[in-house]
Amino acid sequence: MLNFLPAPLRGILAGLILALNTLFWCWPLFALALLKVLLPVPRIQRTLRFGMHWIAESWMAVNSFWMDLVQRTRWDVTGLEHVDMRHSYLVTSNHQSWADILMLQYQLSRRMPILKFFLKQELIWVPVIGLCWWALEFPFMKRFSKEYLERHPEKRGQDLITTRKACERYRTNPVSVFNFLEGTRFTQAKHDQQVSPYRYLLKPRAGGIAFVFDAMGEQLHAVIDVTIHYPGGAPSFWDLLSGRIEQAVMRIHAQPVPEQFLHRNYDQDEQYRLEFQQWVNQLWRDKDEELEALHQAFPPK
Repeated sequence: MLNFLPAPLRGILAGLILALNTLFWCWPLFALALLKVLLPVPRIQRTLRFGMHWIAESWMAVNSFWMDLVQRTRWDVTGLEHVDMRHSYLVTSNHQSWADILMLQYQLSRRMPILKFFLKQELIWVPVIGLCWWALEFPFMKRFSKEYLERHPEKRGQDLITTRKACERYRTNPVSVFNFLEGTRFTQAKHDQQVSPYRYLLKPRAGGIAFVFDAMGEQLHAVIDVTIHYPGGAPSFWDLLSGRIEQAVMRIHAQPVPEQFLHRNYDQDEQYRLEFQQWVNQLWRDKDEELEALHQAFPPK
């Protein structure tokens, strides 16, 4: 434990370990990715994917080590029994901080297949880590504005095509497809701008996970819904690095994939789109009530 050090020094040391950890593991990851490109044999590619996932899990394990080193966060977690390494899942969570991803990986790594996030296409240019995401077959999504789609209607549905291609690659290995339904981190300013009907959440965006149901619904074992609460308030990424997250609460729920949503098209079936949005909105109402209960049970100290 390095909690005897000043927080800024802990943050610098943790940031250095994170950078070195990433640089160390990226090279074997890139080597296996190159082999996967050069050897398009399904059995070989399946084996290489397992190797690449092991590398990613090792990177996460080192991150968990430095997270404990700078500050051993007090965790209150329920629901880990709902997941295992043998099945594929659709996973979603509320989103409050850049720290959320590493906090999710801390609890879920090597307990379920690695989380594969939907990423903005621009993130592929992030030095080193962008190529790592590409090598691990994270789906990169190109978002178009409503105005752009009005001028270029032929671009409608491109996200669905990208999602389907990504999900096709996931059929040979168990995978956890992750999507932040809010699409962005919660802030009070965004909440007010949206006039969100929820107390602790932004409005959910249903399209992304609807496309996953459409592309690989029968492959999914369950929908895993995670609720994260920080009693000390939403931390920044610097708070994570410097060991200032004293307590974190995580509730993990599983529910079956709704059979009525299989083999239907979100883009073209208006009735299905309405039913799916109602299902997502109910999921979010339940999460909002759970967050209210967690705020009462774990008040700020």
